[in-house]
Amino acid sequence: MKFDETTIRIVCLADTHSLHEKLKIPDGDILIHAGDFCGHGSPSEVIRFNAWLGTLPHLHKIVIAGNHDWPFERDPAARALLTNATYLQDSEVTVMGLRIYGSPWQPAFFNWAFNLARGEEIRRKWDMIPEGIDILVTHGPPFGVADKVEDGSNAGCADLLRALERVRPKIHVCGHIHSGYGSHEIQRLSVKVINASNCDEQYRAVNPPIVVELKVNLEREHEN
Repeated sequence: MKFDETTIRIVCLADTHSLHEKLKIPDGDILIHAGDFCGHGSPSEVIRFNAWLGTLPHLHKIVIAGNHDWPFERDPAARALLTNATYLQDSEVTVMGLRIYGSPWQPAFFNWAFNLARGEEIRRKWDMIPEGIDILVTHGPPFGVADKVEDGSNAGCADLLRALERVRPKIHVCGHIHSGYGSHEIQRLSVKVINASNCDEQYRAVNPPIVVELKVNLEREHEN
């Protein structure tokens, strides 16, 4: 068996809130959207988002829901509206040799979708994340990383941070906390946390998508 080292470009988005058409999307191999592609949470917004995804050239597109994406919590049939992406909800997919796991939940945040109480209730969701995941995609960030809100407090999930300590993915893509936008490193875990929120606190689509490059070894076909 022979392997070739390949660099995979991953384009990360989140919290576009129906303003995705205002963004300039870089080229890449895998596009990941970490939730809140809707503004108000209507099926028509999902249909429009899906049509836009269909215009993008990326070979693989991975999407999870966020707290604004009501159709996906209210009716599982809404998943059928996303024909131009792979939708993950407490599930995984292997793409270009990378195991990607996605989950939409976050600690209770006003009266929005995919809310769970901190502690045991949300911990059960993070316990579902299997070992060996390369890219973890959640809507909300872990506690203390990419999660600081305007008053200076941390809004992330402590149990999600413990899940990162257990799973140690190469990349964790999230959003939800707009002010946490950017690329962050948990050095003790060797985990890169990407808060890809494209909208700022005033819901203006001003933050560009974040591109991450990963080197992977892909099996190549046997030569004669």
